[in-house]
Amino acid sequence: MSALILRLAGPLQSWGERSAFNTRDTAPFPTRSGLIGMLAAAEGRGRYAALDRYAPLRVTVRIDRPGNRVTDFHTVGGGLPAARTVPTSEGGRRAQDKSTMVTRRQYLADAVFTVALEGPETLTEPLAAALERPAWAPYLGRRSCVPDEPLLLRSGVTDPVAELRQAVPLSLKRAPRTEQTTVRVGFVWETQPPQLPAGATLYEITDVPDSFAPDSRRYSSRRLWRTDEDLSADLYAGRSPARRIIDYALRETA
Repeated sequence: MSALILRLAGPLQSWGERSAFNTRDTAPFPTRSGLIGMLAAAEGRGRYAALDRYAPLRVTVRIDRPGNRVTDFHTVGGGLPAARTVPTSEGGRRAQDKSTMVTRRQYLADAVFTVALEGPETLTEPLAAALERPAWAPYLGRRSCVPDEPLLLRSGVTDPVAELRQAVPLSLKRAPRTEQTTVRVGFVWETQPPQLPAGATLYEITDVPDSFAPDSRRYSSRRLWRTDEDLSADLYAGRSPARRIIDYALRETA
């Protein structure tokens, strides 16, 4: 088994969990469907492509910064000609005097997540190559959410849990106090963590994509564990983490 380490950071992210019609929410961390969508886009796979190849991937998320949830107000369809107004479920179009629809879309502002994607080398190696030279530009849940660089920090990692706990620099909102030796950081586990700390939360989320086809989107459920763990304050990447993050990405894999 081998793993990729990704850093998902940018001004905005949005990971839809229960989005429907004109209300578009976001989960508090990257969803499996959002991550697989990003990988499929990097590989140039269309929306009707089978998703079986991504089933072996196991996802672990470290929440460096949870970000702030913001809601953006949109209007859709106003001022358009009759033939281009919002479609109706009956197959027609809304009347021009009723064509404007209000939508509200949620985002995570200033969030940073470090993600380990673990699977067989026959899968992770081509995924790493695709992320380095993506067929279609990656985005953080929505096309308007452009990721910071570097997105792919490292590939060929043999112990991704140790990497997240002991090696990848932390992009914290605030610097640890001088006397602090550890900082509390959240994790989301797709498989039960090796040491399950007290206070761990188990819950279910429906974000496993069975099909991205626009006319037959389907999702299954998975179980997740949410934990808070004390990591070394020495992992803090500083107020301007870019240099330390790049140094980590360029360092040879141990």
